[in-house]
Amino acid sequence: MKSLFDDATAVQYRNDPLAMRVYTSRLLGQESDLVLHGGGNTSVKIGDTLYVKGSGWNLDTIEKPGFSPVDLGTLCAMVERETLSDTQMVKEQREAMADQSAPNPSIEAILHAIIPFAYVDHTHADAVVTLTNTPEGKALVQELYGENMLIVDYVMPGFELAKHIYEITRTVDWNTLSGIILMHHGVFTFDDDAKRAYEKMIHIVTVAETHLAERVTLACGDCEGKSDPDIPRAVAAEAAKLRGCELFPLMIDSPRAQLFSILPDLDALVKKGGLTPEHVIRIKPFPAIIDGDIAEGISKFAQDYKAYFEANASQEHICLDLAPRYAVIKGVGIVVLGKDEKESRIIGDIVKHTITAILSAEQLGGWKSLSLAQMFQMEYWELEQAKLKNAQ
Repeated sequence: MKSLFDDATAVQYRNDPLAMRVYTSRLLGQESDLVLHGGGNTSVKIGDTLYVKGSGWNLDTIEKPGFSPVDLGTLCAMVERETLSDTQMVKEQREAMADQSAPNPSIEAILHAIIPFAYVDHTHADAVVTLTNTPEGKALVQELYGENMLIVDYVMPGFELAKHIYEITRTVDWNTLSGIILMHHGVFTFDDDAKRAYEKMIHIVTVAETHLAERVTLACGDCEGKSDPDIPRAVAAEAAKLRGCELFPLMIDSPRAQLFSILPDLDALVKKGGLTPEHVIRIKPFPAIIDGDIAEGISKFAQDYKAYFEANASQEHICLDLAPRYAVIKGVGIVVLGKDEKESRIIGDIVKHTITAILSAEQLGGWKSLSLAQMFQMEYWELEQAKLKNAQ
């Protein structure tokens, strides 16, 4: 991955840290192999205020109003607590904002606050996460990046992750760290200079990309085939019965999607976790698998999803709809099932990146990301559940 930082452009922001934050955030956001559709977050500390990416903003188009100004001292004090619910965390972060018209701060605001550098960048870099999503992923990334890379086992994003990193770095000299790799999740880089923080991210990703390029062969992912147009319509019609609305199907029948559809043990493979935890909210924890009979495949998904819910839910949880967000048609490709064209294209982008990662990992010893219980924890995040309860 090449650095897009341009010194001639950046010079105009040298006396405006927030403008520089916008500039390098957009550079990160332009790379779909780093973040997709609202993923990732960035921040800058200015005086006693943390300006952190706000909810609802994408890095590729973010502007100054997209950064929430939160009192830095308040955030650093929050991490000292033993426990803190996400609902209470969001409430207190909002109360600590200097501008109440700004969006809610990222759920990673506390973690950004405790990293002792001005600029902090966080992405879900495909290449790095692909390496972590293999059976020997932790040992592999440790070998690739050396002892100065902090490798962190998966912890639920938000307060739990911030608290965990706070505890394990109490005796660490942050100046010796080249970055943080979160297993099955993503990457953090940081520096007091925006360019250095950004280019540390580019370097980390390039190392992973080089490792993959030397060991993985993938079919062309761009050229689509010409499958029967009746297939996506029929799949959407069946799934719509479970979702309660019409669906906008998109067909992905590229050579890569076709290869994915005929992988051995596909049914088990797709239940070994997604590319990164945030994606589960968009695409659910696994797809429908259709081998001939479309109605049977969609019905099987509903049964499996209900069993997944019942295995992990408490009495407080409200079950989401039983419709898949995408279906793998064996020997054909993938049908994306969004409620409209916008949602289908977002799901489609995530699915394309996910199957590329899985196909790559399978050539490195196998795909192993999050457990279904961990996926459930993210999909049924208490803040999302609160929205459902309020709507009832």
